[in-house]
Amino acid sequence: MSGSSTGWAKAAALPLAVLVAAEIWFRGPGAASESLAAPSAVARAWAEALADGTLAVATYQTLIGAVGGLIIGAVSGLVLGFLIGLSRTAIALTTPSVELFRPIPSVALIPLAMLIFGFGYRIEMAIVAFATFWPCLILAQAAASQIEPRLLEVSKVIGLTPAQRLWKIVLPAAMPRIFVALRLAAGFALVVAVTVEIAANPQGLGYMLVIAQQSLRPELMLAALLWIGFIGWGVNAGLNVLQGRLFRHQRIAAEART
Repeated sequence: MSGSSTGWAKAAALPLAVLVAAEIWFRGPGAASESLAAPSAVARAWAEALADGTLAVATYQTLIGAVGGLIIGAVSGLVLGFLIGLSRTAIALTTPSVELFRPIPSVALIPLAMLIFGFGYRIEMAIVAFATFWPCLILAQAAASQIEPRLLEVSKVIGLTPAQRLWKIVLPAAMPRIFVALRLAAGFALVVAVTVEIAANPQGLGYMLVIAQQSLRPELMLAALLWIGFIGWGVNAGLNVLQGRLFRHQRIAAEART
């Protein structure tokens, strides 16, 4: 316990030193700055936005768009990736199309999505789904194509259906890569959702950043920016914990073999 506390203290030392230095600067030479704000002002702005419900509503709107798009993109990407990865013919047929559409920046679809969906959650979910679809498809395809061929041959001999083969053989072997795909996709989902809100969709934390900038409130803008970073950190930490618990038996087995 003491070692853990010491580690946290060392990790917090540099950020705390930066905050103290910034506070001193903004109370002295930087007091006239109109583009940045002191940490104490940022903290007050965050507390006020939390107290009046502004921050909670914006967070809810961003998470709805990000999580909804993530579910659509991740599920479709994983399913299609597994189906493609189990067939060399499918890989050969789909690779040109994947390599053509995958490099398209998700934000480049904003004008098209606005024509189709207008404003609101649908445009955000659609663009987030496009952004998260590709990493899930690529990693699922790679995981499925690297399954031991003899396992698949044995599954055919014992009469497993394609669905049973996918559920009993492919998925257990591919789960570590699935979690890597989900962690990447979750990061993309939050970034893209906020970007869409900044560029085109008047809701959520991204729009809150725009309003704070336009109203010349750098303390609120920085508070929202740091809050977005905290949400991203929390999502990644939660997925790390879940991954550690789900695959603890694999780590124990690997340590036992060594």
